[in-house]
Amino acid sequence: MTRIAVVTGNPKPASRTHSVALAVADALAKELPGAETDPVIDLAGYAPRLFDWSDEELIALTAQVAAADIAVFASPTYKAAYTGLLKAFLDRYGSNGLAGVTAVPVMTGGWPGHLLAVEVHLRPVLVELGATVPARGLYVTEPELADLDKAVGTWSASAVALIRNSVKS
Repeated sequence: MTRIAVVTGNPKPASRTHSVALAVADALAKELPGAETDPVIDLAGYAPRLFDWSDEELIALTAQVAAADIAVFASPTYKAAYTGLLKAFLDRYGSNGLAGVTAVPVMTGGWPGHLLAVEVHLRPVLVELGATVPARGLYVTEPELADLDKAVGTWSASAVALIRNSVKS
């Protein structure tokens, strides 16, 4: 069974960015027989505790993400990069803490001018943590949110095969 984790670093709970992350996980699950999405982490609910290194729930969630086959990491674009909330969660991992995980970077933004942020800022930190990032990240602009299935479908047409091939058996 393939396990897909979802981590969203938007300070607003149940955000549009979280919806995009879930849509990506759903698209992957449809193409990977027996795939299951767990855990689903909306970091907005954990913000006050992210810097408490002894928080047992966050320790467990961090371990669950590291044990997943695929992890979708999503963030809105803040100052042309990903949020500090997502960075604080990723800082909980040591060197190679995501080794063996196939990561999918996802970002949302108001306009296409920041579309490289997903590749220039989010991808490198995931690779630094040891994750494999075989496909281009997905960047969804506000206008594209109106037809999210199309945006995710266009991305998944080329990304799913690469992700499937990198997932450990």
